[in-house]
Amino acid sequence: MLSARAIRIWSALHTWSSLVCTAFMLLLCLTGLPLIFHHEIGHLLGTEVEAPAMPAGTPAVSLDRVLEVARAQYPQRIVQFASQEEDSSDVWFVTMTPTPAPTDDFQQVAVDARTGAVLPAPPLHQGFMWVMDKLHVDLFAGQPGKLFLGVMGLLLLVSIVSGVVLYAPFMRKLAFGEVRHDKSRRVRWLDLHNLLGIVTLAWLLVVGATGVLNTWAELLQQRWQSTELAALLGGYREQPLIAQADRASAQRALEAALAHAPGTHVSFIAFPGTTFSSPRHLTFYLRGNDPLTSRLPQPVLVDAGTAQVTAAARLPWYLIALQVSRPLHFGDYGGLPMKILWAALDLVSIVVLGSGLYLWLVRRRAPAGLPDAGVATPGSAA
Repeated sequence: MLSARAIRIWSALHTWSSLVCTAFMLLLCLTGLPLIFHHEIGHLLGTEVEAPAMPAGTPAVSLDRVLEVARAQYPQRIVQFASQEEDSSDVWFVTMTPTPAPTDDFQQVAVDARTGAVLPAPPLHQGFMWVMDKLHVDLFAGQPGKLFLGVMGLLLLVSIVSGVVLYAPFMRKLAFGEVRHDKSRRVRWLDLHNLLGIVTLAWLLVVGATGVLNTWAELLQQRWQSTELAALLGGYREQPLIAQADRASAQRALEAALAHAPGTHVSFIAFPGTTFSSPRHLTFYLRGNDPLTSRLPQPVLVDAGTAQVTAAARLPWYLIALQVSRPLHFGDYGGLPMKILWAALDLVSIVVLGSGLYLWLVRRRAPAGLPDAGVATPGSAA
């Protein structure tokens, strides 16, 4: 049983960790709500690239043809990356930049994988969903914004843990989940806040922890590039960039990569000289076809001059954790039913956060010496 002094310490920890992070957690809950349904909203708003319906089994054009079409749109640029969405292979997204070096100056070309036709694509970096994503990911502040939100996420976890510690002594004289309707409005809100906080406890822990991990994504990827990927590429890093005229067929390279890892499909391709490859290689990031392996890209390096596989690697544990956490954060594992559940829990969490802030403000305005009704719990600011 906690002593009175211990309860005061835990209460102060809960109160101030909650107060610091509440405004940002409310922002993340509000912006995260539409992001749960980003595909569905994009379809309604017409901001998703959608290939026309075609009979099942329609053959795809070669990757070489796709790249040729993309280069024709921006002849002065080079292909830096090419990718396909996880749930569809009907569209290639080709990223065109002035040089292979990292840059924000890029254009994206969407090419129908069955016909080789250029598909209409909405402008990048604008629109409602883009604003929601930027606010949710980095507050329009880049990597510093991500790390700041990561700190807020850690404070949320502190708030949740301290709230759980305080819940048991607070509920000693009450039935579990009881809401005292015969008491004042503040007491009713306190009981409801505690009840909803306990109900959403596991979800808040999962979303909070995965959110914190996602704020470290860029740093984790940079570590992988400078360690495991650098070791895999070895001396290839020092070689000159292979000229376009000296490269073998990209389709042959793709087929070699898929043959090396049967039962996979391509998710992302890094072209020679770019961040996730070497000056000599096409690096294919392949995904499996079951719910777990579809989240874990396997890098396969193919020599761009010979179309022969040079090496393959497995992701380190920290990138596996990152890749698994991303869909869990937005409820992408179980289709629409899980998204609806995630949205409902998100709405409940907004009530928990808002009620915690309300309880703290009411308590601050209360006359000195007025007995306290209790302590608010998970993820709040009471």
